[in-house]
Amino acid sequence: MLKGKNILLGITGGIASYKIATLTRLLKKSGANIKVVMTPAAKEFITPLTLSTLSENPVYSEFASRQTGEWNSHIELGLWADIFVVAPATANTIAKMANGVCDNLLLATYLSAKCPIFIAPAMDLDMFKHPTTGKNINTLKTFGYTIIDAVEGELASGLVGKGRMEEPEKIAEIIHSFFQSRKLSGQVLKGKKVLITAGPTHEQIDPVRFIGNNSSGKMGLELAKQAKNLGAEVTLIIGPNKLETVDDINWMNVKTADEMYTQVHKNIKKADIIIMSAAVADFKPKSISKQKIKKSDAVLHIELEPTKDILKSVGEIKTNKQLLVGFALESNNELKNATEKLKTKNLDLIILNSLNNKGAGFEVDTNRITIIDKKNKVDNFELKSKSEVAKDIFNKIVSLLK
Repeated sequence: MLKGKNILLGITGGIASYKIATLTRLLKKSGANIKVVMTPAAKEFITPLTLSTLSENPVYSEFASRQTGEWNSHIELGLWADIFVVAPATANTIAKMANGVCDNLLLATYLSAKCPIFIAPAMDLDMFKHPTTGKNINTLKTFGYTIIDAVEGELASGLVGKGRMEEPEKIAEIIHSFFQSRKLSGQVLKGKKVLITAGPTHEQIDPVRFIGNNSSGKMGLELAKQAKNLGAEVTLIIGPNKLETVDDINWMNVKTADEMYTQVHKNIKKADIIIMSAAVADFKPKSISKQKIKKSDAVLHIELEPTKDILKSVGEIKTNKQLLVGFALESNNELKNATEKLKTKNLDLIILNSLNNKGAGFEVDTNRITIIDKKNKVDNFELKSKSEVAKDIFNKIVSLLK
């Protein structure tokens, strides 16, 4: 239930505005406190009187009352809200939100809000498919906002396709799920020890060159932060990186796959949850030159050998009381390859990243994941900030622990 939760609904000028009457009623019946802020254009589609009656609160649209001069404080509205739901969100408002335009009370409130923000796009097919709309929506995702994706169906123009706002019942369900997940208090992992690997490894060729990859370690760090926030004792074993250390996380810097292997096996026995998010180099030079190899030296041949398979080695010795999570970065046959890795390496969960998804992968602040468990249950997620992705992963982990 939503008893006592403060939900601010932001309504913009689209035909789907009429559905917000139903959403308001559903949220009120669940015990939520509802306030509504509208753009001037939204009042052409649904009246403030309707929403005021259903929400049992005044509806806000102007910065100040024309009759009394009384100011409607966007600051207070933003601070009041536990969540801010913009629905329907037109292409126009989405563009303004993505680019910091502030020309009405709703947008001023949005720029002042400190709470989680949910956005439910609604527009005609061609508008939704336009590259600028996609770019603006992806920008909002990088801010950490939740996009309640538009659905397929008949549109106001008579066209059939994607662009319909999600139904009020589904939006209410998403809001319920959000507050349910927030019940994961800071104590839910109290007493648990979480071991996380992150970042790349660098395998030296000579004193100045190495074999490595572009992993930044950002995903692993966000996982460590989330584990800490949930009350766990966290050890982070991380390859070369440029990240700032975080208090209350046992931070262990390593360089090579061998060093990471050693530190993992030193800490594995006491870990309850092991998350192997590091992008360990698959190969290393068989021998390392003690001198810098000159470019002018004939034809250069480097003999390689496989690095130790850290994930497999952990899967072979983990106990039934330990939960092991692996990552798979794939570019083809993605689900098949990830599922095979889940089985062959004795994992409880695998997190699939695709190189084909824009905004996911190395050196970015966003990620798009698919979670697969031992029962072959597949959960797909939209592009989100890596901090939000970490929450999704731990929601799944906590559900397995229960």
